[in-house]
Amino acid sequence: MIADGKKIRDAIADEIRAEIAARAHPLRLAIVLVGEDPRSLAFVRQKEKFAASVGIETRLYTFPADISATKLRSEVSKIVHIVQNDGVIVQLPLPAHIPPQNILNAVTPEKDVDMLSARSVGNFATGVSKIMPPVVGAVAAILYTYIPELSLKGKRAVVVGRGRLVGLPVGQWLMGAGASVSFVDEHTADIGIYTKQADIIISGAGVPGLLTGEMVRESAIVIDAGTTESQGKLLGDVDAVSVGPKAALVTPVPGGVGPVTVAKVFENLVVLHKK
Repeated sequence: MIADGKKIRDAIADEIRAEIAARAHPLRLAIVLVGEDPRSLAFVRQKEKFAASVGIETRLYTFPADISATKLRSEVSKIVHIVQNDGVIVQLPLPAHIPPQNILNAVTPEKDVDMLSARSVGNFATGVSKIMPPVVGAVAAILYTYIPELSLKGKRAVVVGRGRLVGLPVGQWLMGAGASVSFVDEHTADIGIYTKQADIIISGAGVPGLLTGEMVRESAIVIDAGTTESQGKLLGDVDAVSVGPKAALVTPVPGGVGPVTVAKVFENLVVLHKK
């Protein structure tokens, strides 16, 4: 079964639209963009488009690629403290000379819809956060939309990659739900040894075609959260042609995790400001 992320995104959009319509005042998301990376700009435009479709305002703050880390941290802090900005995201990646975590930590948990500041990560790890990291929320939405009766307790899960956006938060969520989780990455000699035993595979490696049919057991659940742009096309970690026939559920790229993740950013904004 192939998951339709756009359908789930649209369902979330309907719920957000209803919440916004019931509010006395609109919500606004501030987006910080550093430099002119075309892919980063494309991601920003996706967020702006979704926001407009559900009645949420956006404000784009742009800075040159050669801005210093100290100056950027100061500017992000100012943006966070603008009362009209209900949520703030810093579009990644940042230029190589800027330590990303230092900048992300300037966003307070009350406005951190991406959940990338150290405080937000800690709140999620200790179970006190009202929201989930957007990719985690997207993975959960896909799993429970298509397999409502799914219990993660005791499931063997393999997470491919340990990145801050996908691997680490998704793995943490799976463990919290009772799954037995193994992490594999570029240092793992043969990831197939692990994936062949897995009930659930979630990949965020960003390596096109990394997972093939021979590495997946029958009826496994395969979530592809890794994307790479090549010659103007988005490619996933999963070879859908060989994996699709074996998997109980697989997500495509594009049209799978990505659209739902964007929707979850704005769902987080609504939840953080729900009365």
